Amino acid sequence: MKIHEYQAKEILRRYGLPVPRGAIATTGEEAEKIAADLSTAKVVVKAQIHAGGRGKGGGIKLASSPAEARQYTEAMIGSTLVTPQTGTEGRLVQTVLIEQGLDIQRELYLAVVLDRATSRAVVMASPAGGMDIEEVAASTPEKIFREQIDPALGLCDFQARNLAFALEIPKTAMREFGTVVKALYDVFVKEDSSLVEINPLVLTGENRILSLDCKLTLDDNGLYRHQGNAAYRDIAEEDPLEVQASGFGLNYIHLDGNVGCMVNGAGLAMATMDLIKLAGGEPANFLDVGGGASAESVEQAFRIIRSDPKVKAILINIFGGIVRCDRVASGVIEAARKVELDMPVVVRLEGTNAEEAGKLLAASGLKIEQAKGLAAAAERVVACAKAAA
Repeated sequence: MKIHEYQAKEILRRYGLPVPRGAIATTGEEAEKIAADLSTAKVVVKAQIHAGGRGKGGGIKLASSPAEARQYTEAMIGSTLVTPQTGTEGRLVQTVLIEQGLDIQRELYLAVVLDRATSRAVVMASPAGGMDIEEVAASTPEKIFREQIDPALGLCDFQARNLAFALEIPKTAMREFGTVVKALYDVFVKEDSSLVEINPLVLTGENRILSLDCKLTLDDNGLYRHQGNAAYRDIAEEDPLEVQASGFGLNYIHLDGNVGCMVNGAGLAMATMDLIKLAGGEPANFLDVGGGASAESVEQAFRIIRSDPKVKAILINIFGGIVRCDRVASGVIEAARKVELDMPVVVRLEGTNAEEAGKLLAASGLKIEQAKGLAAAAERVVACAKAAA
């Protein structure tokens, strides 16, 4: 689950991490008052959306007065911000963060992420923080420093010092930097995070360390341990179809293709998408109905896939193990009768009660093609999608 920058900073504060003073505003009047209360020569107005690259899209402005902060806020609120990470559709800005201006001497990068190759957390740091960190990683990877963390030992003092030396942190800021790195690792572990990124982590003219920006992604599976964090969810920032699917316990991710996919099991879903690509098509979604799929969940999955106007054909790929194929077939037939079936549907059912399922589909009278084998099903649905397009 992604959260907003100001929400991430609330969590950082709980762990003692230094962040700039500031508050959120939803109107120009609120922004002007906050800027006046901060009593600094300049304030920063920052659009709050679930995407990076806001500076490049005009979502971060430096205001020299409370009145100017109000002007920038009124221009941002209600506007659609397009950044390199939002796509051309952009994101609607509903909230801004007003923060104190700082005397920034250096911009650094600091993050804790999961290294899936080693199954360990890794602390990443770079002296080249700021808006172009992706370019730094691509063109000058030697500027990215890493420390892998042994989960049994946690982050050790020498590892924090290694990063401080690599970043050439001044001696007077060494202790504070080490405290920040350790606290950031605590956030990653204790809040069940999958990513904690501070970019930039700034060194001020007074050699103070501050978290100027923060991106924090929380593991949905751990939210039951953090009831307060669940309140940070902003449905307005999520894909409407993904929100709808989550309400029915379906694992759905919206993609840009035109071949809808309904599969049971995440691994089989990934393999199905791969075969669609191999056949020359583009999957429109990842959708895992789960191992215990019921007729109701299959019907809801069918409706969600049909809600995507880009979908031109649907592939239903079920391997019957825990779930019986005839139950899935009943759900497909029921859904197809309730929802207007105006596109090709290819079904591949294997496993428990697959033969019975095939008979049900054949007797339904619906225009549903049955395929033998996953590769054949993928090739057929791609051909149908291309013909429909």
